[in-house]
Amino acid sequence: MKKQAKRMLALCAAAVMAVGMLSGCGGSSSESTGAGSETSASGENILKFGCQNYSAGGIDPAVDTNNGWNVVRYGIGECLFKFNDAMEIEPWLCDTYEMSEDHKTWTFHIRDGVKFSDGCDLTAQKVVDNFERLFEAGASGTATPEKFLEKEAKMTADDEAGTVTIVTETAYPDLRKNLAYPTMAILDTEHTKDYSNGSIGTGPYAVKDFTEEVGYNLVANENYWDGEVPYDGVELLYMGDASAKTMALQSGQITLTENITTVSDLETLQDDPEYTVTIANGVRCGFAYINRDGVLGNDDLREAVLMAVDEKTMCDVTVGGLYTYGFSVLPSNLTYNYDQLTNPYEFDAEAAAAKLDAAGIKDTNGDGNRELDGEEISLTFITYENRALDTFAEGAQQQLAEIGIGVEVKSMDSETEWNEMTLGNYDLCSSNWTTVGTGDPTEYFANWYGKYVDAKNDLRNANWCAYKNDEFDKLYEELLVELDEEKRVEIITELQQILIDDAAVMVHGYYNSSMISSSAVSGAQIHTADYYWLTTEITPAS
Repeated sequence: MKKQAKRMLALCAAAVMAVGMLSGCGGSSSESTGAGSETSASGENILKFGCQNYSAGGIDPAVDTNNGWNVVRYGIGECLFKFNDAMEIEPWLCDTYEMSEDHKTWTFHIRDGVKFSDGCDLTAQKVVDNFERLFEAGASGTATPEKFLEKEAKMTADDEAGTVTIVTETAYPDLRKNLAYPTMAILDTEHTKDYSNGSIGTGPYAVKDFTEEVGYNLVANENYWDGEVPYDGVELLYMGDASAKTMALQSGQITLTENITTVSDLETLQDDPEYTVTIANGVRCGFAYINRDGVLGNDDLREAVLMAVDEKTMCDVTVGGLYTYGFSVLPSNLTYNYDQLTNPYEFDAEAAAAKLDAAGIKDTNGDGNRELDGEEISLTFITYENRALDTFAEGAQQQLAEIGIGVEVKSMDSETEWNEMTLGNYDLCSSNWTTVGTGDPTEYFANWYGKYVDAKNDLRNANWCAYKNDEFDKLYEELLVELDEEKRVEIITELQQILIDDAAVMVHGYYNSSMISSSAVSGAQIHTADYYWLTTEITPAS
C-alpha cells in the first residue's frame, strides 16, 4: 500500500509539473513534441539510458548536492562555466568575464540568445535570482552552495548590459571554477513549479514526467541555444545493479549506460563489437573514511589496518583494473606531486601483525580475534554496491581477519550509508569522491578539516571522521586564501603527506569511469569531470 501511495503521489506531482511547464514564456518542449516512453513507433529517436540513482531527492540543487549533479548529468541544466577533459575551465552560459586585481569583484557577461526550456530568456537577473534561491531554499538541506560562493557575497544584475557582478569579502583564486560546480546550475526560478522533479534549465533536454523508483522521461529542448538536440527524447531508467545494466543493454531495453563495475560483464561488452566501452582516467578517489571517534582512534591499530590490506592487488586483479592503485587521497595523474609523497604504511601483513603484538593488541583467549583494552576488536565497515566499493570492503574484511582483526561489513544503499556516516555509526565507511570538483581539491580537503568536527549538527559542513590535526587545519586555511598557483600546489602537496602520515584515510585507488553504448548510439563517452552525461555529443548512429 505504501508503494502504491507513493506512486500515486509521484503521478500527481508529474501532472502538476506538466501544467507548470505549459505556463512558461513561450512553447515548452513537452508541449511541442509529446515524446515519451512509447514514441519510437512514431519514428522519433529515443535514447534509452540506464543509470544509477545517486539521490533520493530528485533534481533540486538547493536540497541535496547529488541533485545538482543530476540536473547537469541529465542534460537539464547548465552552469556559467564547465570543465574540459583536462579539468580546465571553459565558458558555458557566461561567455566573458572580468576580475579585479584583489580577486574580490567579478563581472560575468551572460551569453546572449540563451533560453530556458520553457522559452523564457536567460537574463542576468535570472542568474542572481537562482543563486539567491540556492541560499534561501537550501538552508535546511544538505546542499552546500556556501562552499562555492560565500553567503555574504553581494550580487547585482544589469539586464541591459547582460552582466552579473559579484563582490565577495573573501578573495577567490578563481571563482569561475566554483561556479562550474553542478550545485550552481542555473534554473528558471520564476516558472519552475516543482523543483523536486521538474526543474527548468537551459540544457538540451527537459523533464516531461517522472515516476518514483523508475526514472524520468525527458524531451528535447526545442529552445536549446547550442545547436541541434540529437534525440527527440530520453527514457532515463534507474538501474543500480551493474549486472542488471548489462542485461538491459544486451536485451535492448537500454542503449546507453554508465559505470558497469562487474568485471566479467565489462570484459564481455568490451569483446563484443556491438558495444562501445569508453573508459576515462578520472579524478575520483575510492577510499574509506576512518572514524577516530572509536577504536580506530588508536594509532597502532589504525596504522596496522592500513598495512594489512593489499589495495594494489585489489585494484589490479580483484576489480580488474576499474581502479588505478595509489596511496594518496589525490589521484596520481593530477599535478600535485604524487611522486614526491612517501607511504610509511605500505602493504606488509607480517609487519602489521608485529606492530599489533608490540602494542599489546593481542589475541589473549585464543579465539583468533585480537583485543584492545580488554574488548574484542570488531570493526564496522559500512559500504554500498557501487563503483566496486563493496568489493573493497569485503576484501579488507578477509585480509584483516588474517591478522586477527574482525570486520563486520554492512552493505546498504548510498542514502542510508550517508545517514549512518553522519551519525558516526561506523569504523570504516566507503566513499568515492570527485577530488577536484571545482578544478582543485580545496572543497574535497574539507572532509578532514578539524574545525568541522565540532559542527556535526550541520550536515553541510561536517568532518564525519573526527580527524583533527592543527598543522593540517593551518595549511587548509592558507589554501582557502592563497592566490598564487605555485604556492597552492605546495600547500596541497603538504596536505596530502599529512593525511598519509596520520593514517587518516584508507585509500583504495583511483576510479576509472566508463560509459557503454550499443551500436545504435554514437559519440557516447565519459568525461574526466563526470558531471556531463547526456550531452549533444551523443547521437543516433548513422
